[in-house]
Amino acid sequence: MKLHANVFGEGTPFVILHGFLGMGDNWKTLAKKISEQGYQIHLIDQRNHGRSPHSDEFNYEILALDLLEYCRDHGLEDIVLLGHSMGGKTAMLFAAKYPDIVDKLVVADIGPKYYPLHHQDILDGLDSLDFEVLKSRGDVDKALELYVRDAGVRMFLMKNLFWKEKGRLGLRMNLNSLIRNSSEIGVALSEEYLYAGDTLFLRGQKSNYIIDEDIDLIKKQFPKSKIGEISNAGHWLHAENPSEFLMTLLEFLKN
Repeated sequence: MKLHANVFGEGTPFVILHGFLGMGDNWKTLAKKISEQGYQIHLIDQRNHGRSPHSDEFNYEILALDLLEYCRDHGLEDIVLLGHSMGGKTAMLFAAKYPDIVDKLVVADIGPKYYPLHHQDILDGLDSLDFEVLKSRGDVDKALELYVRDAGVRMFLMKNLFWKEKGRLGLRMNLNSLIRNSSEIGVALSEEYLYAGDTLFLRGQKSNYIIDEDIDLIKKQFPKSKIGEISNAGHWLHAENPSEFLMTLLEFLKN
């Protein structure tokens, strides 16, 4: 599958994988600052997200294969690989399976453990949108508010809106496939998978995705990992405290 990506900057290849229901563009502002430090950024849309192709198949093995094909097509090696949430799971599996391609791994607010499904309200809300009736972003926001109270999360979800044709909105993501395959999102990284390269796990101070009890498992599967914490940030740590996120990331990359 030919993934869509936004590529800019010059230097060491730096690949960024977004989270569930997101897209590469979510990282644009931060990625521009990273590129200024001598990196060629690849903001990838994973399958069924953003502008990448749609498919009925969706699991981490397939997402890792998509990334392998992308790296081969673009001649990428010795990459820095950063993944957030779902993208972090893809990144962990990819690094463990293809360690020769990954020089450094950064995982943002997700661990290798199993996570129970917790996006149901969001998926129900997106599934309820009727674009025959909803004719503006304001209409969509009101409709989503019945399912998703948090205005920031609604704003994030509404980045998927686009004009399919004059006067008709649609969603870029393949919602049907993502709903059908939603149980794949929380799947654990099998304990047989290890990555021995330099790794940074970043967790949000207000997030419960990586708790202290998870650190032993992380160290077992990623023996050269460091754990960093971003203050005053939840799960969207790169958006909630971008300056500290960037500083911590660059410190890891330089050492």
